[in-house]
Amino acid sequence: MSTLLIYTHPNHQSLNYAMMQQAIRGIRDHHPDEEIQIIDLYADEFNPALVFNEHKRRRDMHIDPELNTYREQILWADRIVFVYPIWWGRPPAMLLGFIDRMMASGFAYAYRKKGDLIPEGLLKGKSVVCISTMLGPAGYLQLWLNNAHRVLMRRALFNYIGIRKVKFFEFGSMENPKGKHEQKLNKIYHYFRTAY
Repeated sequence: MSTLLIYTHPNHQSLNYAMMQQAIRGIRDHHPDEEIQIIDLYADEFNPALVFNEHKRRRDMHIDPELNTYREQILWADRIVFVYPIWWGRPPAMLLGFIDRMMASGFAYAYRKKGDLIPEGLLKGKSVVCISTMLGPAGYLQLWLNNAHRVLMRRALFNYIGIRKVKFFEFGSMENPKGKHEQKLNKIYHYFRTAY
């Protein structure tokens, strides 16, 4: 098993960073020899802007040399763990820009026959875990936003590119001193300590 963690938060003192560390600790305690790689989008100063013009054609996005290392890491991973805050009911623009640029036709999906309505996902066999935190209460995304976050991530993205096994941790009230931070950090640790 190989795990790729994609961390999208500008602060390494954040609860998101602590959650990523708990995931790593859980993996190490369960499978000491498991390979782990980390993509830290803010530390990498990743440019989330999707550009195509006369010099960068959309049909060539899947071979953009600027993204070679990221493509190799995604292909290498059996499991991809995304760690990010939820801002305005969705992941940060940095992560959405990463998805826009990375999940290109020819890399993440492909139309096999002319006229196909639904493409074939090319990242089959992988699993995904999404760990997210938010200021609002835990039920906000489900009750107020009709589960928009999960629909976006599971249906519009992961299912489209062939990834069917998706697990969500959505932690609310994270800026509240009574937000049960330790309990939630332990939940992440125990999940990775026992998963697979």
